[in-house]
Amino acid sequence: METKNIRNVALIGHSGSGKTSLAEALLYRTEMVNRLGKVEEGNTVSDYAPDEVKRGVSINTSIMHIKLGDCLINLLDTPGYADFYGEVLAALRAVDSVILTICASSGVEVGTERTYNAARERNLPVMIFVNRCDKENTSIDEILSDIQRSFGINCVPFNLPDSMGPGLTEIYSIFDAENAPNSVKQKLQEYYHKIIDFAAESDDQILERYLEGGQLTPEEISSGLKKAVKEGRLIPVFFGSATKDQLGVEQLLKAIIDFFPSPEDMEPVKGKHPDSGEEIERKPSSEEPFSGFVFKTVYDPYVGQLTIFRIFSGKITSDSSFYNSTRKVKERFGQLFKLQGKEQVNISEAIAGDIVAVAKLKETKTSDTVCDEKNPIIFEPISYPESPMSSSIKPKSREDEEKIMEALHRLADEDPTFKVTRESQTKELLISGIGDLHIEVMVDRLKERFGVDVELGTPKVPYKETITKKANAQGKYKRQTGGRGQYGDVWLEIEPLPRGAGFEFVDKIVGGVVPKQYIPAVEKGVRQAMQEGVLAGYPVVDVRVTLYDGSYHPVDSSDLAFQIAASMGFKKAAQEAGLVLLEPIMDVEIYIPDEYMGQVSGDINSKRGRIVGVEAKGDLQIIKAQVPLAEMFRYASELRSITGGRGYYSMRFSHYEIVPHRIAEKVIQQAQETKKEDQ
Repeated sequence: METKNIRNVALIGHSGSGKTSLAEALLYRTEMVNRLGKVEEGNTVSDYAPDEVKRGVSINTSIMHIKLGDCLINLLDTPGYADFYGEVLAALRAVDSVILTICASSGVEVGTERTYNAARERNLPVMIFVNRCDKENTSIDEILSDIQRSFGINCVPFNLPDSMGPGLTEIYSIFDAENAPNSVKQKLQEYYHKIIDFAAESDDQILERYLEGGQLTPEEISSGLKKAVKEGRLIPVFFGSATKDQLGVEQLLKAIIDFFPSPEDMEPVKGKHPDSGEEIERKPSSEEPFSGFVFKTVYDPYVGQLTIFRIFSGKITSDSSFYNSTRKVKERFGQLFKLQGKEQVNISEAIAGDIVAVAKLKETKTSDTVCDEKNPIIFEPISYPESPMSSSIKPKSREDEEKIMEALHRLADEDPTFKVTRESQTKELLISGIGDLHIEVMVDRLKERFGVDVELGTPKVPYKETITKKANAQGKYKRQTGGRGQYGDVWLEIEPLPRGAGFEFVDKIVGGVVPKQYIPAVEKGVRQAMQEGVLAGYPVVDVRVTLYDGSYHPVDSSDLAFQIAASMGFKKAAQEAGLVLLEPIMDVEIYIPDEYMGQVSGDINSKRGRIVGVEAKGDLQIIKAQVPLAEMFRYASELRSITGGRGYYSMRFSHYEIVPHRIAEKVIQQAQETKKEDQ
């Protein structure tokens, strides 16, 4: 195998547009499989995981390969559902080109636009496959108009069907217009002349001769079209049906080999030296030092962890070792694999441009760079989308409790958009994902793979308490129980600090009225009272506490007595200091098409949010707002509902603000009721 004969292609598009069916058709037409699997029957090479079979949708990126003559096509079938968008972004780091699938009856949809934009951001060449042309209510003119309106007039058909709908029997190539019926011949010839224009524009000398009436040779047409596709000036459009006799699939397959770039045609990959930070390039050649990038990790029930990576330069053999420059560790691996869905095919060597897997690596994770230790390089990690939707999670039994953390971390290693955190204030275990389905799938995997049953809930809001004015109070603890007693007496002044300032303790004792050895106990008592809260059991923050007076007993005083006295004094003073509840406010950026501005803005206002700015990014509007966290737990599904799935958002913590009185009353009442139930 030579690098120039490899093609790395991702299938992208909206959920349900037929990516998996197209992958199956490509494998079947090239005799890589001996039967044509169907999504509805759950027997495709690509959708093999139990949760994919159960739901009938792709959840993971599946890796397959096709051998055709001396060519190797690595095919990555990505999910179309928005909740698994991270899988798409990871796949785009491993490929050199994409095929965008569009359902002929549905046209350009939300996922079509989003995945196309992601591919073009990486400057990846694109071809479009209009699938399901044999379905009712389909029209060439309508779908082509929709495509060109969305992606530009440089989207040009490379084939045409004899008819659309159930009557579809044949699809004709623009390179074979003479054999087409008159009903499509003229259109094919028109499109042929258009693509010849694109081919001629790829070279100034050829263009000059062409404009003077000269003809292009077949070699000039082929190389010109390949260059136009690679540069994104031309997007070939293919019509077909992956399920009805795989119509149009042969023509698409030929175009992949003829017009998509090989790894050798791509620019050198840029990285940095892991120590000096100096920029380094690796050319896509087997003569260069070995370097690769891990874009996916899979847990296989039989072989354990599979680490999948794209080789950018050099070559590797089975039973060798490499250096993980991200984690600065050396690892040894055994057998190299090519993947065919869930099947692993043993190989002895892999070269620059190929995509391979190895099993049972201990240290290496997704987004790591692997390379030659003597020639280290580190590539930029994958930039995953935010995981804004969170749920609290707790195991149903003691047995589940023992297994849950390892299981959750295994799932997070496999899917970096699945986050596991422990909220320090509420002590809750939280899982976060991109949407409802994402979290639902992960909970199912906990049960099916690891036998862990869990309960999900809405996370508690980490409220805090603070004061708004100065106050003084005495805390006095005195007990006599026979024998030695307990005695501690303090006077405290408390005052508010600026938001985010934390806690400050000031010792203003003079004359030894509180002996120095008891001062740390006073501070400890104050901190304990602040942690327990006064108003509703939430931590008190942004307070200065000054110890300015007190008294002691030479026999009965102790650390414990002063700790209790300080706690009593702080709580008493806080009651007089204008206690209020604080809530976390989030910085939210919402990406939506312009037509939803009014609805989304109104919804933000209804959530007590403040819009702080709006800016345009391409065809999208970005609303920047500050919204209380308490209002945002279900926002992923709410925004999807408002925008028909076309909106998405990111969110991060900004600051704490005082909760409005009417809402604070409800929160305090609920906290008090919960405390009673616990008692």
